Amino acid sequence: MMHMISIFIVDDHPIVIEGLKSVIEKLDNHKVTGTACNAVDTINQLKKVQVDVLFLDINLPDISGIDLCKKVHKEFPGIKVLGISTFRERSYISRMIENGALGYLIKSASSGEIAEAIASVMQGKLYMSLDMEHLLRPPSVVHSRDNLPELTKREKEVLHLIAEGLTNNQIATKLFVSSSTVDSHRKNMLTKLSVNNTAALIRLAVEQGLI
Repeated sequence: MMHMISIFIVDDHPIVIEGLKSVIEKLDNHKVTGTACNAVDTINQLKKVQVDVLFLDINLPDISGIDLCKKVHKEFPGIKVLGISTFRERSYISRMIENGALGYLIKSASSGEIAEAIASVMQGKLYMSLDMEHLLRPPSVVHSRDNLPELTKREKEVLHLIAEGLTNNQIATKLFVSSSTVDSHRKNMLTKLSVNNTAALIRLAVEQGLI
């Protein structure tokens, strides 16, 4: 009898979870053993259920999926992580892989790609839904408004408040979130925009009319 592959899905959009569940449960010998919409629930549930493959969204409400990937890889080394996102930026892909993910899927992936991704990571192979050249190509240091990655609404809010000189704690209080969440947003923006520090982030944001 073939081993039943247990899948766990982490995404803060119920429609994405339902879509993935629908695809996965049509595959032979695959079952979804749990879902979660944030990092805290994910860790709590992973302690209780059997999981072979974890589909992990990069954008989560409490901490980034990139940080959660590192935590899962450390605490549950037997779980194969597949990053999922709408983002195609090299920085996201490389950071997920660095933090232990075995693959990366764009949310628009077909059912065939999803099945192939699961099969690949179960064999310990790296799976990419994008050309590997995209991952390996050095990031451009030239920024233009047209090729800048798009910031989320919350990232833009945090960016504006950083530009106003507020600290992480002050921003957290203003937005009713934790300071670690604010820090995650800040780090995500540094990665997205390929800058090394907050000063460079603000300078770029001003230059490109983001603030």
